[in-house]
Amino acid sequence: MNGDQRPRRFFRLRAPNGQGASIAVTVRVTEGADLYLAVGAGRRRMYLTPAEAWATWRCLSEAVASLGDPPDWIRVHVTPSSR
Repeated sequence: MNGDQRPRRFFRLRAPNGQGASIAVTVRVTEGADLYLAVGAGRRRMYLTPAEAWATWRCLSEAVASLGDPPDWIRVHVTPSSR
């Protein structure tokens, strides 16, 4: 477990990058604390408070919905893991 012993859950999904490969998207939720978002292996990482995460979710859901119907690859159930 992590240093402060708070339970963590990880939600992961791979997004196709259009070049035959995929990019990992991971959200880590630390109970009673923050959320950590990581996209790919580079510098696209950030911590979000629960309020920031909800605001991000709302903005992203509206923005992505404006792009049209979701692609088939996104129609999967994302099961949280402990690692």
